[in-house]
Amino acid sequence: MIKPITLLAVLTCATFTLPANARAASPEEINTASIKGLQHLVRSNPTAAALSTQAVAILVFPKIVKGGFLVAGQFGEGALIENNSIVAYYSTAAASAGFQAGIERYGYALFFMNQKALDYLKQSKGWSLGAGPSLTIVDKGFSKNFSTSTMSSDIYACVFDQKGLMGGIGIQGAKITRIHPR
Repeated sequence: MIKPITLLAVLTCATFTLPANARAASPEEINTASIKGLQHLVRSNPTAAALSTQAVAILVFPKIVKGGFLVAGQFGEGALIENNSIVAYYSTAAASAGFQAGIERYGYALFFMNQKALDYLKQSKGWSLGAGPSLTIVDKGFSKNFSTSTMSSDIYACVFDQKGLMGGIGIQGAKITRIHPR
């Protein structure tokens, strides 16, 4: 009989080694979810609302699913929005090991504040968050001191719509890759 941890490790590895297009949702599904996710975030988070007016582009991952026991994986798909139009699609994936158990769903948006940071994303064949342009994760403590005049980061990340039972969300270290949905 296969032990649950072994099965989970195999499933996690399989998820991250499948080609991105094999798991990709349709463009229409990604468009709808990304636009709704961004609208929800902007309505519920004043910092995100302020960032959205200054950003040159926004990459929205409306539904990231993370799960595991000791070994965990996460995956989601999203859309890059420039000038109120969806211009490209991306996936995000990460794996981790350690004392962790559970499953959760959440979304996040990356607000690109300058063209240089956006160009870095577009020219990367696979970009790990935390490497490259400066990234600031916006949380409740950060939001208290934030104003558009104090912005200094290339990219701001806002997490939203968190549901489930798993401790901690780590987006740094997640790999972002351009995809071509079916």
